[in-house]
Amino acid sequence: MNLRQWLLFSGGITVWFLGGLAVLRAQTAPPPDPDLTVIERVLVKVNGQIITQTDLETRQINEIRSRGVAPRNNVELANLVREITPAVIANAVDELLLVQRGRDLGYQLSDEQFNEIVTNLKTENQFESDEELEEALQESEGLTMADLRRVMERQMLVGQIQQVEILSRISITDVEARDYYDSHIEEFTEPATATLREILIAVPEDVDGVNAGTDEEGRVVAQTVAARLRDGEDFATVAEEVSESPSRSNGGLIGPLLLVDYSETIQELIVSLSVDEVADPVRTPQGYQVVMLEARTDDVAQPFDEVRDQISTNVFNDRRLEEYSQYLDSLRDEAIIEWKNEELGQLYEVYLAENGNSPLGGPPQN
Repeated sequence: MNLRQWLLFSGGITVWFLGGLAVLRAQTAPPPDPDLTVIERVLVKVNGQIITQTDLETRQINEIRSRGVAPRNNVELANLVREITPAVIANAVDELLLVQRGRDLGYQLSDEQFNEIVTNLKTENQFESDEELEEALQESEGLTMADLRRVMERQMLVGQIQQVEILSRISITDVEARDYYDSHIEEFTEPATATLREILIAVPEDVDGVNAGTDEEGRVVAQTVAARLRDGEDFATVAEEVSESPSRSNGGLIGPLLLVDYSETIQELIVSLSVDEVADPVRTPQGYQVVMLEARTDDVAQPFDEVRDQISTNVFNDRRLEEYSQYLDSLRDEAIIEWKNEELGQLYEVYLAENGNSPLGGPPQN
């Protein structure tokens, strides 16, 4: 979605969303003091820097935008807000911690870098001037170019920290890649498959001997069919003639299917058969089944050299998440986090306990 599409979509949902948030706030906020004028409601302080009610609402709006579908009514909106808020507030705190660390390390967005971002935005979205870009931002979001710069700088700081402090620590050797391959060989193995042809002689399951005669008749018919096939008659022709399975219209063909997708009884048959061999009839809940093995493939492991890059990516991602988690843990341990809204603080703690850490992402926040 380009900037024009993003702004168009956000303009439609913002009024909708803020109306719903107003309903939620009215349900939970304390009665206003007529002698006080509240400029902004502080939710949490992180090393002295604040996250406000407006910050939270902006992030909630952006999270819903990223899903691409607007809630249809206030009930859906309220439920969605409750669902996303724990992750949203956790990411807000974590992002602020990363931004603070980036500034501590001396990172900043230079004029040259910001001008390049603006130029790219204008080119990609066919804006002819800075004024046209700022007008679009102002009309949709109430953002100025200074606001946009703060957004871009925050994203740059987070990216710099992730690149320098986290990603640069991660490496994988060939020995480690081989160990991963050996211990996760099933991930790189094409599972066995089998293609069958079947003929079903339908017979209801026997209950206390009531269907004994019918069962015996079905067994004899199935044995006769197996004998005809072993004598050289075409399986597809015989299936179309006598089978009572839906597969008769396809000459009795089934598959190819993964071997494990067949019943245990049929799996045992498949293992014992050679290609084009007809098995003795087997009793199934549906009746007597005559099976021929049409084709079979065994488990095949991809060679290590063919999956080395995939392994490197898998291991890199695992280690990135681990390093990211540990890095944020260290930032949180060092931080002074003061919750001004106890309910949000509880949501934050529960979310971290249940979900750990996940990489930051999503649309820009202002």
